[in-house]
Amino acid sequence: MSQPLMPKATAVWLVENTALSFDQISEFCGLHELEIQAIADGEVAIGMVGMDPIANGQLTQEEIDRCQADPSARLKLAVHDMPMPKARTKGPRYTPVTKRQDKPDGISWLLKNHPELSDAAIGRLIGTTKPTINAVRDRTHWNSANIKAQSPVQLGLCTYQDLSEALAKARKRAGITEPPAEEQPPAPEAEPLDEPFASENVH
Repeated sequence: MSQPLMPKATAVWLVENTALSFDQISEFCGLHELEIQAIADGEVAIGMVGMDPIANGQLTQEEIDRCQADPSARLKLAVHDMPMPKARTKGPRYTPVTKRQDKPDGISWLLKNHPELSDAAIGRLIGTTKPTINAVRDRTHWNSANIKAQSPVQLGLCTYQDLSEALAKARKRAGITEPPAEEQPPAPEAEPLDEPFASENVH
């Protein structure tokens, strides 16, 4: 079920301005019923300004009246025809919680295989911070003993396209024209040197 923006502030407003049950408010806001009771008792969210869900178009007064008249009814968010705003494409990359533990492995791989990448570029690729990068580099990271360098692409921390673009920018900035080591063709084997010819003018 979709939840309102700023659920706790919305819960504060509903507690203060409606006769809805704690159960109705908790389900609508995605909070535990005991937390709603604590808000009503003034034990949590002290001093928090409530957010009016009617004013911001997330609820209608008719919907609140309907649920106040029927304690078993459940509040429903107002439906809007306006398109939702697009997610930001700039800023730190979001990494799912299940993959965050893999970040040090990806950082280690980039530091080892692509020293031309700046810390800022690594941070954008992995979605991490400079202190974490430095900790991995200096082996002062709390989990250094278990860090194993692995490609961030294979770990799902970034796409191959993102990595390629970052490497291209880094190489251009550093004035490097050849491709990175793993993309270079293998060097041809050296041919054995010919034995020196014996002099034809042997006396």
